[in-house]
This record gives sequence, C-alpha cells and structure tokens, in this order.
Amino acid sequence: MTTTTTRPVPSKDGGTDRRPGLLLGVVLAAQFMALLDVFIVNVAAPTIRGELSASGAGLQLVIAGYTISYAVLLITGARLGALLGHRRTYLGGLALFTAASLACGLAAGTGQLIGFRLVQGAAAALMIPQVLSLIQRNFTGEGRVRALGAYAAVLATGAAAGQVLGGILVSADLFGTSWRPVFLVNVPIGLVLLVVGARVLPRDTHAAAGRPRARSLDLPGLLLLAAAVTLLTVPLVLGQEQDWPLWSWLSLGASGAVLAVFLGHESRLARRGGAPLVAPRVLRLPGMGRAVVRIAAAMAVNAGFLFTLTLHLQGGLGHSALRAGLTFAPAAVVFGVVGLTWRRWPAWGQRFLVTGGFLLAAAAALGLGASLGGGAEGGWGLHLSLGAMGAGLALAFSPALTGALAAVAPEDAADASGLLATVTQLGQLIGVATFGTLFLGRVHTPGAHASADALWVCALALAAASILGASTALVRRAR
Repeated sequence: MTTTTTRPVPSKDGGTDRRPGLLLGVVLAAQFMALLDVFIVNVAAPTIRGELSASGAGLQLVIAGYTISYAVLLITGARLGALLGHRRTYLGGLALFTAASLACGLAAGTGQLIGFRLVQGAAAALMIPQVLSLIQRNFTGEGRVRALGAYAAVLATGAAAGQVLGGILVSADLFGTSWRPVFLVNVPIGLVLLVVGARVLPRDTHAAAGRPRARSLDLPGLLLLAAAVTLLTVPLVLGQEQDWPLWSWLSLGASGAVLAVFLGHESRLARRGGAPLVAPRVLRLPGMGRAVVRIAAAMAVNAGFLFTLTLHLQGGLGHSALRAGLTFAPAAVVFGVVGLTWRRWPAWGQRFLVTGGFLLAAAAALGLGASLGGGAEGGWGLHLSLGAMGAGLALAFSPALTGALAAVAPEDAADASGLLATVTQLGQLIGVATFGTLFLGRVHTPGAHASADALWVCALALAAASILGASTALVRRAR
C-alpha cells in the first residue's frame, strides 16, 4: 500500500516548504485572477465601448487580445519556467500581470487598452504554467490529489465569478471610475501575492544544476507552435463576430499544416538529442493522449454551456449581468465540492468516474434545455440541472487531469504543465466558438422564445459532445 501525505516533498526547487496550504493558496489565487480576466471584461464591454468610443473591431481586440496572447504563449511560459526556475518565472509573470492590470485600468484610449491587454495575457502565460509545475514538484500522494482538486475547482468557479464580479464592479461605479475597477481590482491582490509568494515559494536552486542542453530554449519550435496556435485562436476568437469570413477558414486550415511541421521538427530534434519544446516522451506517457482529449472535451462543454446560457439569460430573458452570474453558483459550488472529494468515493467506481461524469453532463444539458423551454425561467429544474452539470464536468475533468499527471516525472513537469494548460485554454476557445456560433446563428428574432429555441439546439449539441467525451473509454477497452 502506498503511503500518502499532505505535506510537500523536498523538491528540486530547493528545500522543503513547511506551509503547503499557504503555498497552494498563493499559486491558485494567481490562477483564479488570471482566469477571472478572461471573463470579467465581457460584462464591462458595453461601458468600455461607450466611454472610449471603441469600434466593433477594437472592442473585440480588447476582449480577445488577452485570450490570444495567453493561449499562444502558454507552452513557451512552461519552458521558461524550466529554464529560469518556476519560482522566478511565476513571480516575474505575476509582477508583469499586476503592472499590466494597472496600465489597463488607467488606459486613455482603445489602442492603449488593446496593447496592455496583450501584455496582460503574455504575463498570464508566464505565470499560469508554473502553477501545475509547482504542485507537481511540491506535493505528493493525497496532498497532490487534493491540490489538483482545488486547481480544478478554481478553473470551474473563475468563469462564473468573473461575470458576477464584473457585474458588481461596473454597477457600483466606484468613485465614478466606471469600468476601470475590473482591471484595477487585480493590483492590490497581485501586490499581496508577490509579497507572500516571495516568502513561501521554494527557491529555484535546481535551475543552476540542470544540464545546459536540457534547459535550452527551442526557438524554431517556439516560433512554429506560436504560429500554429495563433492561426487557430485568432479565427476562433474573432471569426464568430465577423460571420466567419474566408480568412478565418484559411487560417484554421493553415494552423493544422503548421502544427504538422511543428510536430515533425520536435521529433527530429528529440532524435538528435536536443531539447524540444514539448518532449515527445510526455505525449507517449500512458493515457496522456486520452487525457488530452477528455480535458479538451470537458473544457469545451464547460465554456459552451457558460457562454450560451449567459447569452440566453441576459439577451433572451433580460436578466442583469449580476443575476445571470449568480445563476451559475450551483454549478460552480458543486464542481468545487466534487472536484475536491471524488478520491474519497468507493474505489470500485473510480475507473468509471470520467465516463459517468460525461454522461451526467449530457443529461444535465438536456435538463437545462427542457427547463428553459418556451422562454420559461427554469425554476427548480434549472437549479437541479446546473448542479448536475457541475458534478458531471468535475468528474469528467478532475480525474482525467490527475491521471494525466500521475505518470509525469518531475523533470517533465514543465512540459506536461504547458501542454495541459494549453489544451485547457484551447478547449474553452473551441467551446465558445462552436456553441456560441450555433446559438447566435439560430436567434433570428429578439425575445425569450427564439432564444430558448436556440438554447435547446445548443443543449442537444452539448449533450452530443459530452457523449463523445464518454466514448473515450472505449478506446482503452479496444486496445
């Protein structure tokens, strides 16, 4: 029987941290703050557009610039963590994120705000891959499982919290600052995390001891991957608003071609004994490929469900941003609780959790569509379906993430962290683009009935996507 502990293990980052709860709190608070900024600006977008006289394209870039630079640079951020040290890279990214948030809050025009949002996304890409790496290197056994459960809970609650907090801050109009607090709120939080993080994060003594070759930065791979992810994310983020013009489809096609070139380059580099941006051995780890598909599917369903239901609640039913955000509370709370406790469930059922989670999410999607049919408010059926969706997605995501990282050696933590963080982000982008386009394409007239009909179609699509996620269990059985 394997002995487990809640304490961090002595890490190659230097020493043993004696305050595991505080260490985890620091890194997850930064994760929460970065995720919050993906969603919080959506609520403030109309106010920003009015005060800065932003064009439609300018407003899209204010919202999307953060997401694009964040997704493009995640794997690069993970490799820089391995090169420079996870503590140093995390604190550097956090400092840059805090400064960029201040600059966003003080921006005098649309161009400035777009530029600072790009910097903010790049800073998040430096900071966020270090979260999983630091968990991998500093926790073991049940302590690591609980830490990963908390990480999953943060991913679930960040989206809903962003909408709620955004609604509160914009509505409050603190000191006449209108939309600016949605960015400025990060500044005091970031400063506190910098002070505490400098005290509790383990030192990067391993960076000096690593082999120079293993710690080199694969610049050709970096450029190829950045190009592939950019070609994928830009049309996913902007294509929907522009009614999917030809350039968006050409860009999506080109992203696949560039990705193939990237994979070929990485394989050749690994055979020559070099240091590829993503080590092929990480991709070949038992269950990693299946876990990547499951994580992407769970995040796509999660993002699609949040986005389309928000559109229906605010656009169809006329709910305020605050009320719409609070509607998601059952899903967020249940996701967090299940994500933290699933390992305590009977051992005989552990291998069925991911499949069962996807099937529960499918049933919940159908329940959402049915409870809101005909423009209804939903009642108890809506809240029950939201709780079931939270439980289903937690079971689909948390065990898949934990299983994927279980076989990762400490020296591969950076590669695995960057890969899974990128997959998580791309899954969310694909979910918003796919299900958002499906919803908006079916709302031809204003009103609750038309919106409810579009939501029902999306509910069917979300259920189908969840069933496809459940079918990944058949891949293992077929082998």
